[in-house]
Amino acid sequence: MDALQYLENFLQSLVAGLLMGAMYGLMCVGLTIIFGVMRVINFAQGEFMMLGMYFAYFCFAWFGSYAFFDGLWLPFLLALLAGPAVFLVGLVLHRLLINAVTGRQASQLEAQGHYAQLVLTLGIALVLQNGGLFLFGSSPVSVSNELSYSAWEWGPMIGDRVSVFVNQAQTVSAILAVFVVIGFGLLMARTRLGKSLRASADNPDAAIYMGINVDRAHRLAFGFGVGITAIGGGLLASNAPFQPYIGTEYVIIMYAGVVLGGLGSIRGAFLGGLSIGVLQQVSAIILPNQLQNTVIFICFLIIILFRPQGFFGKKDRTA
Repeated sequence: MDALQYLENFLQSLVAGLLMGAMYGLMCVGLTIIFGVMRVINFAQGEFMMLGMYFAYFCFAWFGSYAFFDGLWLPFLLALLAGPAVFLVGLVLHRLLINAVTGRQASQLEAQGHYAQLVLTLGIALVLQNGGLFLFGSSPVSVSNELSYSAWEWGPMIGDRVSVFVNQAQTVSAILAVFVVIGFGLLMARTRLGKSLRASADNPDAAIYMGINVDRAHRLAFGFGVGITAIGGGLLASNAPFQPYIGTEYVIIMYAGVVLGGLGSIRGAFLGGLSIGVLQQVSAIILPNQLQNTVIFICFLIIILFRPQGFFGKKDRTA
């Protein structure tokens, strides 16, 4: 294999990594919202991503049979709608279960409720996994259309020897992921709701004195966090097959991306997920697929060794 062939493989992997990393980054943003506002490590985050995938899948199976729906763009629309649907699920779960071990209620528990939070979110993950297995079955499924099997060609370049093929479905998904992150970032920075969420994260006691309902802010943060991750799952469903236990595979990637970017940082979480996508795809040039996650965590450990707070995190940063 000559140098130009290596160059073509590298560019192909780099482009694929950026597109996949954008979806990873979106899912990481959902996770960092929950931690940044609530200080909760949510082990069930991958299962909410799985719910977003199956929401898109079953809605596509239902609406795709009607002629007045454009099946070409329908999977991406349904991926966006998965966010509000799982947002409502998150609100209900927070009200019924998670609220009891977070916020002011957590101060009455041992270790500020952190032990209970870990056990509870792990229990929710197991219930959602096995409930999904019972309801949806174990066979891998996907939401695919013509764009999933189509690509744009960049090139040929360098004497007609180098061409890069860009998957159309992944490109649309990556663009939507970027817009969702930008939209939520503007909501957090410019709106009264966003300011109340940031105030609840920075100093809950002061926020209460200012008339902010911290419990409501935590509930909304949890709903936003799982809803945004569900959108990422819905977008990913157009690019890869999935089954009810897929959340376990991706929750590790999400936590690695969040820690790399800096806990509580939206920009950092997105760039952390983007970095993991690039590392995962580029490493496949020289390593088998089974070792891709190994490369991710080697780089993760090196970065954390020299910068424990992540790329954009600060010791006093909370949201």
